[in-house]
Amino acid sequence: MKGLGVIARRELTAYFRAPAGWLIIALYMLLAGVIFSVYVLRPGGPASMRDFFAVSGWLLMPVAPAVAMRLFSDEIRSGTLEALLTSPVSPGAIVIGKFLGAMGFITCMLLPTLLYVGTLYRVANIAPDPGPIICGYLCLYLLSTAYLGIGTLASSLTSNSTLAFMVTLFAILGLLFAAAPADLAPAPVRTVLYAISIGPKVSEFARGVIDAANVVYFLGIGVFCLLAATCTLELRRWG
Repeated sequence: MKGLGVIARRELTAYFRAPAGWLIIALYMLLAGVIFSVYVLRPGGPASMRDFFAVSGWLLMPVAPAVAMRLFSDEIRSGTLEALLTSPVSPGAIVIGKFLGAMGFITCMLLPTLLYVGTLYRVANIAPDPGPIICGYLCLYLLSTAYLGIGTLASSLTSNSTLAFMVTLFAILGLLFAAAPADLAPAPVRTVLYAISIGPKVSEFARGVIDAANVVYFLGIGVFCLLAATCTLELRRWG
C-alpha cells in the first residue's frame, strides 16, 4: 500500500510539474465558466446546474484521454517501465496508483467548480435542489472512472501517447453513440447496444435518478480496464 501511495502521489504531482496539466485545468475552467455564465445564470431561468453538468460530461471526453495517455506510454518509450516492474511493487499496485493519480488530477480540476454551486445558491431566488447537483457530480466522477480506466488500458498497450489518446477517444465515442444504430439492428444486438451505451445512463443522472445498475456499469468498465492493464503489465514483466 505504501508503494501504491507513492506512485499515486508521483503521478498527481507530475501533472502540475508540466505546463500541460495547468493548461488542461485552465481551458476546462474557462469553458465551464462560459457555460455557467450563459446557460445557468439566466435571469428568470430555473436554478439548475443541469446544463453545466451536461457540458462538463462532454468536456471530459477529450480531457480524460489527455490525462491518461502518458500514464504508461512515456514509461514504455523512455525505458523506465522495466525498472518500475522490477521494483517491490506489484503490477496491480502500479496500475491502481497511476489511476488514482489521474483521478486526483480530475478532482483538482472539478473542485473549483463548487464555486459555481455557491454562486447559484447565492443569487437564486429559490434555492436549487441539492439532489440533482449531487447526482451531477457523481455522474462526472463515474464518467471519469470509466474514461480513465479505458485510457489507462490504452496507455499500457503502446509507447505512443498520441495513439493511446486516439484509441481512448474512439472507444469513448463508440460507447457514447452505441445506441445510435440500435433501431436498425436485430433484437439481440439492439439489446446489447442499449446496454453498453453511455448516453441513456447519463440522461438518468441528469434527471437526478441514481440507478445502482448505472453505477455498476461505470465502475465495471473502470475495473475491467484496470484488470486488463494489470494483465498487460504482467505480460511485459515476464516477457
